[in-house]
Amino acid sequence: MANQSASYLLVALCLFVLVAKHAEARPPRLVPAVFVFGDSTVDVGNNNFLGGTRKEGKANFPQYGVDFPTSMPTGRFSNGFNTADQLAQLLGFPMSPPAYLSLSRPLKSHQLSKGVNFASGGSGLGKHTGRLIAGEVIPMSLQLEYFATVVEHISKSAGSRRTASFLSKSIFFISTGSNDMFEYSFSRSDDSKFLLGLVASYKHHLKSLYRLGARKFSIISIPPLGCTPSQRLRRLEQMGTQGCFDPLNDLSLRSYPMLAAMVEELAHELPGMAYSLGNAYTMVSFVFANPQTKDWHFTELVAACCGEGPFGASGCNQTVPLCGNRNDHLFWDGNHPTQAVSAIAAQTLFVGNGTFVNPINVLQLVQL
Repeated sequence: MANQSASYLLVALCLFVLVAKHAEARPPRLVPAVFVFGDSTVDVGNNNFLGGTRKEGKANFPQYGVDFPTSMPTGRFSNGFNTADQLAQLLGFPMSPPAYLSLSRPLKSHQLSKGVNFASGGSGLGKHTGRLIAGEVIPMSLQLEYFATVVEHISKSAGSRRTASFLSKSIFFISTGSNDMFEYSFSRSDDSKFLLGLVASYKHHLKSLYRLGARKFSIISIPPLGCTPSQRLRRLEQMGTQGCFDPLNDLSLRSYPMLAAMVEELAHELPGMAYSLGNAYTMVSFVFANPQTKDWHFTELVAACCGEGPFGASGCNQTVPLCGNRNDHLFWDGNHPTQAVSAIAAQTLFVGNGTFVNPINVLQLVQL
């Protein structure tokens, strides 16, 4: 455990040096802080500090982070920066704020001044989502409890009025729901009931964040999960055919209009709430249909860069080979995008048009 703690401290030191080195080159911050909630798509290392998390719920193998500035695994389920990092960079920060569990105790105000990342790989909207596969995770309910602790600490040092102003101008970025859907798809019963429950849970958590002071929400919906390498392998094993796992894609597709209607209704209900909802299904579908443009050049849309077996879906660990050029691949491992795809997602969330982001993009959200 001592060696593990030392390695995390080394990574933290490297990140500090990296941030200091590039601080002068960064554009001015557009918002006071960014607070991140969700799953492995935006986790920046919280799971590294959970003793009960299995290897499936951690991204601490050498291959992870190969394209990160330190070339070391940081707990990101990516070869480099994830979507939270790259959206934060567009907002004027070096990267996503620090993982909550990496902060020293007791909490110090300077650690919280640019926001906090509460995301946990394998987690979901449900309290028990992810535990079967990943072991210990931080569900959304606990992520909000941690955030409440942060708000309380900021309020004690800055006062309630300044804290309310600080939070109301900050961005709250949320990427969750995929793991709930993954798990449900293995024991499907009533799809409509499941989706209604998923959206109701999402609404509950958004209202909780609002009560704690959040006002500006950047939310990204569930992508076409059935097209990930792991689900392509699932189709091959179950049906003997190649392609995306359609039952899971159908659920993903149906979830977006329900989520969109809920958030729109909530914005009318809660004074001062504003939001930007990214349609991840449409974003990913667009890249599938247009793999090569002036902005990107993908030659591998099916197989993972890090992994073995059909579609490279066996899992990314220290023994498997890597593809030659990560920027050519849509998928990094069996379930996660490459840094190149995350960059497209972040840019689309930031300045995308109504085809992909509604009712406004994140830049417009900032300017409200």
